[in-house]
Amino acid sequence: MSLLESSTRLTARTTRYLRTVRHTPRNPRIQEILLARHFSSSHRRSEVNKIVASPEEAIKDIKSDSVLLCGGFGLCGVPNTLIDQVAATPSITGLTVVSNNAGIPGQGLGKLLDSRQIKKMIASYVGENKVLEKQYLTGQIEMELTPQGTLAERCASGGKGIPAFYTPAAVGTVVQTGELPLQHNADGTIKHFGKPRDVKTFNGRQYVMEEAIPGDVAFVKAYKADKLGNCQFRLAANNFNGAMGRNAKMTIVEAEHIVEVGEIDPVAVHLPGIYVKKVIQSTAEKKIEKYTNRKEEGADVKDSLGGSGKREQIVKRAALEFKNGMYANLGIGMPMLAPSYVDASVDVILQSENGILGLGPYPKKGEEDADLINAGKETVTLNPGASTFGSEESFGMIRSGRINLTMLGAMQVSARGDLANWMLPGKVKGFGGAMDLVSNPAATKVVALLEHTDKKGNPKILKQCEFPLTGQKCVSRIITELAVFDVDFTDGLTLIEVAEGVTVDEIRSKTEAPFKVADDLKTMQQA
Repeated sequence: MSLLESSTRLTARTTRYLRTVRHTPRNPRIQEILLARHFSSSHRRSEVNKIVASPEEAIKDIKSDSVLLCGGFGLCGVPNTLIDQVAATPSITGLTVVSNNAGIPGQGLGKLLDSRQIKKMIASYVGENKVLEKQYLTGQIEMELTPQGTLAERCASGGKGIPAFYTPAAVGTVVQTGELPLQHNADGTIKHFGKPRDVKTFNGRQYVMEEAIPGDVAFVKAYKADKLGNCQFRLAANNFNGAMGRNAKMTIVEAEHIVEVGEIDPVAVHLPGIYVKKVIQSTAEKKIEKYTNRKEEGADVKDSLGGSGKREQIVKRAALEFKNGMYANLGIGMPMLAPSYVDASVDVILQSENGILGLGPYPKKGEEDADLINAGKETVTLNPGASTFGSEESFGMIRSGRINLTMLGAMQVSARGDLANWMLPGKVKGFGGAMDLVSNPAATKVVALLEHTDKKGNPKILKQCEFPLTGQKCVSRIITELAVFDVDFTDGLTLIEVAEGVTVDEIRSKTEAPFKVADDLKTMQQA
């Protein structure tokens, strides 16, 4: 039908409606019924059906060398039915895959690494995926490591028609300077570096420019979808799915439940059908990467610290940093255990950057939910009043300073509060959300938890960090098993607390960075 014919038909329908109205009593309900009858598009909507019969049909138009955006975080909310079909279609090769991470060996995107169908990964985290790490370090694939919040925003911006944006995350790091290897040679030497970012100052602060990622295809995992393509996500399975789904020429959704049009409440539509081309039934089993359970009542939390008395001291002191009414974000490891020691009178709302506000305790054994994990991929629960949302919104909260406290593990901290916690020589873990979490130190208090020295007895609190930075001048407090330091980004460190039985001279011998001693130096307290 031509545009003119369509317009003529609509005009005729309008004329008939107006003639009817003129001869109808002015009853609002009758007017409403007539309006619905004459202008309803239900008979036309029956012609719109984005559901396809099989994964083979869904991916038939994907070409080699495409940019594939893939939702999911860890193994949560991952479109495994579609991934499995690509793995079973060896003619699709040379993919550039954009995802928070590449699953684990043999699971999720790990299958496409095994089948060598991925040419390049754009991700924030390597984590425990040894296959991805090996392929990257031996030059088999390119990898563009990107801060997690930046990755989410690069996809979200593309879906809004915004080609680039400025972010405070990664200022002063290898991301900004372009010194991060994009590809290695087979012998591990560097073949190509990434490109440096443009830097601009706004209101006295520096920001780096990041470009949106144009996607050819997006794979999305939904809880519910209808034949119009409207999608609803469940709990933390929202993660990157919404941002990815809005930012591709062809978005393909696999849904656990395919429902009739109208069954999803309009306010519960997280991804409107306008973005979606195809919908299939999800058939892949949902997996959990890290089963983490609540300790039995009376069990000692220190068991989770591997029997380390040093770490227990750090965690107990860290618990005193929480104040009533705070919004806090906790890194994996020791920071996640600190709330176990917080006094019951202190109410803190915990945020997880994969899209949760109001984290509860770990679940009891048998009550784990594959759609409910934290940023460490651990099973969790929600407290009353909790909310879930997409990763791009989560990092918006973080960068804008809505989070009062972030607590992170550290490999090294400098005298001016620089933080290094994402890479050791010869190993690649990735940034995760850390660069975003420390990007607004003026609004968010950043506390670093670390053992005072490494296994060889070398100091971790240095004049300057030796490892690649996570952030510049961002840590405002350092807590070790021996001491607590406050950090002034200009004047340096001040020792404010020492552990019982520890002398200032001992701390000086184990700390490379110079520091002042507070006039009212205290013995380190513990929760």
